[in-house]
Amino acid sequence: VQLQACGGGLVQPGGSLRLSCVASVRNFNAYDMGWFRQAPGKKREFVAHITWSGSRTYYSGFGKGRFTISRDNAKNTLYLQMNSLKPEDSAVYYCAAHLGALATTTPQEEDYHDWGQGTLVTVSS
Repeated sequence: VQLQACGGGLVQPGGSLRLSCVASVRNFNAYDMGWFRQAPGKKREFVAHITWSGSRTYYSGFGKGRFTISRDNAKNTLYLQMNSLKPEDSAVYYCAAHLGALATTTPQEEDYHDWGQGTLVTVSS
């Protein structure tokens, strides 16, 4: 599946951004989806995951209470609403797809088959 992420940009600390990821696939609702991020010089890390139906979501510790993952299967689109952003949230954010249901609540990079190109988020005053 082809994934196109967008919505990144420059935002001040405490601000908000909503990332989107559009999937070019006929059966988007067959895929569990996730968001990861990678800051310069660091490994890519898990941000959030949502099941194919949207009924369950999982978050990294740093995302809980600030980030919300959601999806609109009718629009083939995945979202990540990010609030109360901090400078340490600055990174390239990637969306990723897993065909079927992931049998874990702590997804890893290798669990996903397809990746978007990433969108840059910079949190700075």
